[in-house]
Amino acid sequence: MKTAILIHGMPSKEEYFDLATPAASNNQWFPWAQKRLSLMGVVAQTPEMPEPFRPDYENWKKVFEQFVLDRDTTLIGHSCGGGFIVRWLSENDVKVGKVILVAPWINPSSTDTAPGFFDFEIDEDLASKTQELHLFISSDDEQEELDTAEMIERKVRHVITHRFTDKGHFCVGFNLKDEQFPELIEVLQ
Repeated sequence: MKTAILIHGMPSKEEYFDLATPAASNNQWFPWAQKRLSLMGVVAQTPEMPEPFRPDYENWKKVFEQFVLDRDTTLIGHSCGGGFIVRWLSENDVKVGKVILVAPWINPSSTDTAPGFFDFEIDEDLASKTQELHLFISSDDEQEELDTAEMIERKVRHVITHRFTDKGHFCVGFNLKDEQFPELIEVLQ
């Protein structure tokens, strides 16, 4: 059975506790992508990671590892969720399907917002653990994400980069006009 796991990023504490804001797993383009994947016959899950405003790698890992991860599993991570996927794949001997990192964030100096979350070495053979490894980045994103993309491109062989100039951090209401993300689905077909 084809499956997909979509991992959200790190909202601010204010956004997380705002009752008017959807949960991170049900925000942005995640519901739209999950529905499109379902229509393609892919069982798509968007788990809510614990305390995403203050990510703890071990706690996120416990949630993530509840899923079956194999060659039929697509992994999609946005921002901190993309950084999580890079770390998890770097530290585990597993083969998965396609992996898409959307504006991934890996900030080893971020000890106040994500203590210990990025204490790892990127596996330069990361792409060999995937069917394909895709990186989505936009030149108008924040510098930390641009630096992360450059670091991944420099360290990981065989990454396929999709460059944009007007998508920012791939967030609805900022650089995306709505929740639709057709470029993501094109890579998955």
